[in-house]
Amino acid sequence: MEISRPKIRRFDPSADLNSVVKLNRVFLPENYPSYFFVENYRRCPEGFLVAEVEGRVVGYIMCRIETAFTEDETIKMGHVLSVAVDKDYRRRGIGTQLMLQAEENLTRDRGIDLMYLEVRVSNEPAISLYKKLGYAILGMIPRYYADGEDAYLMYKPTSEAAARDAIMDTLGRRVRQVN
Repeated sequence: MEISRPKIRRFDPSADLNSVVKLNRVFLPENYPSYFFVENYRRCPEGFLVAEVEGRVVGYIMCRIETAFTEDETIKMGHVLSVAVDKDYRRRGIGTQLMLQAEENLTRDRGIDLMYLEVRVSNEPAISLYKKLGYAILGMIPRYYADGEDAYLMYKPTSEAAARDAIMDTLGRRVRQVN
């Protein structure tokens, strides 16, 4: 059966909240309360997107904006908090589309200098996707997740301000160095 192309659009709390919460609870080990989604949407609507197929939400990405100060400059960062795609719709490019659209929105509308995220060290499909999208592993965060699993912190510069020194100044202290 051919699945129609997903529509990537901005999250609508009144229409999409239940679907996003369900995706989060069913497909991710880290679960958030409803108000967490609404609050992140309120603060960063450009970075909260859903993928819809035939009227059904089958994926989402939720990001927030963070600001870090280095000795020389201010760095605006897009932090990918959560990405999920229904298992029946995986390996169809939906995660890629969500990531790229969120990056584009945050770069264009919020002037971010870099994107970053944490990912379980065991989540090889996600790590592979992020690397394909230009993310690099900065290091590992020991026991990051509630179950004790480590996370990789991965990043992708989106402006010249995100030079290696600035990335190390802003994100480097969060990790045990790997790369």
